[in-house]
Amino acid sequence: MALITISGYPCSGKSTRAKQLKDSLERRLQDPSYTGPSLKVVILNDDTLNISRDAYSNSRSEKPARGALFTAMQRQMGQDTILIVDALNYIKGFRYQMYCAARELKLRVCTVYVVATQELCREWHTARTDVPQYPPETFENLLMRFEEPSSMVRWDSPLISLPWTDVDIPIDDVWKAVMEGVVKPPNAGTQAVPKAPTDALRTLEHTTTTMVAAIMAEQTASGGLSGPVTLAISPTHKPQITLPSRNITLSELQRIKRQFVTVHKKAITLGTTEKGAVDWSEQSVASKFVHYIEENLKP
Repeated sequence: MALITISGYPCSGKSTRAKQLKDSLERRLQDPSYTGPSLKVVILNDDTLNISRDAYSNSRSEKPARGALFTAMQRQMGQDTILIVDALNYIKGFRYQMYCAARELKLRVCTVYVVATQELCREWHTARTDVPQYPPETFENLLMRFEEPSSMVRWDSPLISLPWTDVDIPIDDVWKAVMEGVVKPPNAGTQAVPKAPTDALRTLEHTTTTMVAAIMAEQTASGGLSGPVTLAISPTHKPQITLPSRNITLSELQRIKRQFVTVHKKAITLGTTEKGAVDWSEQSVASKFVHYIEENLKP
């Protein structure tokens, strides 16, 4: 249904705001006036995944920690869930990765930026005695490396800023974003490319070779071809091709065939280059080869 990304300095009050947000959303979902789909609100954070504060002390331990968070987020996302990711989310590249994952599942997205000064965050961090703290050097490093969300980039939009001075959260803005926001289609770069069937290469080579042989056989039998010609490459498939009014050499056809096969071998190996076109049947290959020959044979 929706992904809400919480971002802010460490110890800026993100977890408190995430809990406020969850309670407010659940109240609206349970209100008798609500007539939408049945939804659940889930908070995902480092504590629920048992990720230590020490994990952010160096890149070697931080990378698998972010990987664990991302994997858990992918498992929790769904059309029946409003997922609140309450983590540092201080790297814009990671927020973009989360945004792309949400788009893959056609979820609405929203970023809540919990704003607090660095001085306040230091004060609150020092005062926290009931939960594990960040090592002092790690805490200062996180403050310095924080990449502030921006409403100017698509992966942080819509962006809702929540200053530490505000007692209440802007639930109306969040509700509108997760219930009425635009559902964007998946990025083209992240979509799975349809794969060609396992016999596509054999079909490509066999069909083109058979057509070259058929053209040469018809030319030999008739003493010269021109205009529309029907090629009997199989009992059930007889494509028609328009040829120029001159003798065509075997070497000329072989050169055109090699060029055609080379281009389409790449498409088979790496994925189709034609949007939605993954038909590698004999009829489809023959039709494409006919057009290719007609375009490349000089009059």
